[in-house]
Amino acid sequence: MSQKALLALEDGTIFWCRAFAGGGEVAAEVCFNTAMTGYQEVLTDPSYHGQMVVMTYPLIGNYGVNPEDVESAAVQVSAFLVKEYIDFPSNFRATASLRQYLEAAGVMGVEGLDTRALTRHLRMRGAMKGVLSTLDLDPESLVAKAKASPGLVGLDLVKNVTCHKAYRWQDGKPGPTLDLEGEFDAQAVWAGGQGRFRVAALDCGIKYNILRRLEKRGCNLVVLPAHTPAETIMRLDPDGVFLSNGPGDPSAVTYVVETVRRLLGQAPIFGICLGHQMIGQALGGRTFKLKFGHRGANQPVMDLATAKVEITSQNHGFCVDDKSIDKTDILMTHMNLNDRTLEGLAHKKLPLFCVQYHPEASPGPHDADYLFDRFEEMMRTKQPLEIAAARPMM
Repeated sequence: MSQKALLALEDGTIFWCRAFAGGGEVAAEVCFNTAMTGYQEVLTDPSYHGQMVVMTYPLIGNYGVNPEDVESAAVQVSAFLVKEYIDFPSNFRATASLRQYLEAAGVMGVEGLDTRALTRHLRMRGAMKGVLSTLDLDPESLVAKAKASPGLVGLDLVKNVTCHKAYRWQDGKPGPTLDLEGEFDAQAVWAGGQGRFRVAALDCGIKYNILRRLEKRGCNLVVLPAHTPAETIMRLDPDGVFLSNGPGDPSAVTYVVETVRRLLGQAPIFGICLGHQMIGQALGGRTFKLKFGHRGANQPVMDLATAKVEITSQNHGFCVDDKSIDKTDILMTHMNLNDRTLEGLAHKKLPLFCVQYHPEASPGPHDADYLFDRFEEMMRTKQPLEIAAARPMM
């Protein structure tokens, strides 16, 4: 039987709802996702760690869950907020209901919430801290708790989602762990995998489908904890370095920025989402918090060299300030058409590029899948990308 629940935001706004899975009390930043499908991928995306996610599509749960569509080993969201939960899934791949999935993970799910009003409020006022509770239904008490909660600014959440030990990715799933402490034989590390390009992937909260897309392009993948030093990465002598997505404030993950700075020019580098933000900072840029972020599967992005528009999957609340980057050797390559923020950059002299969005989708369109081909080509030639002169950011 569902329990009465209350969501209180730090600005004093409250929303009554009811729990369809779990119960208790949780404090986190509240954000919304505009994708119509892919709720299981959203739930397991490590970039959502420390956030409550509101789905704008009104009917959630209709196709259940299955073990193939996960993007990490655990449910990552702090809570899941929907308009109407469907408790009778109909899909031949389903192995459980969304309710069962959330309860097994110990994550609260609520329905009966006015998701349209909440989304409009967050768009107008910005993403904000909130507390969701089935235990304390006093609005004043919950608002005070929301105001006192830490939020995301200045918070390093990468340490909570990165792998504890290096491991090999093979056959579409995590493989055996690897001991890279002290002295190790780099050739022996790569010998256990398959693929012609040796890629060291720095895990700041990496999505599984990124690794699947890289593996499909013939990459022999070793996944490394986010705190792995540059010296260890270069001892592996990789053909390329991949920098993953991840949660939290990019300016708080200074150790990764320093690693990236030391890797510049040492090997071809490709970054996605938080990886893009790490590269932007390593190149001297700054990051800032977006008003309500970009989260969904329908974000329009323009390639500034060709004027081609891609519909992309995105999940981030911070952005690299394009005005903070010295453009002498850096090319701004992609721009978000909703708010004109920077979505991609490349180095003119070094084999390095990155994008703010998710070319691997899951969920979302595959318009940007070609970026994995660019990485493959960059590893093959060891040269910067040949990109035509881009239009200026508007």
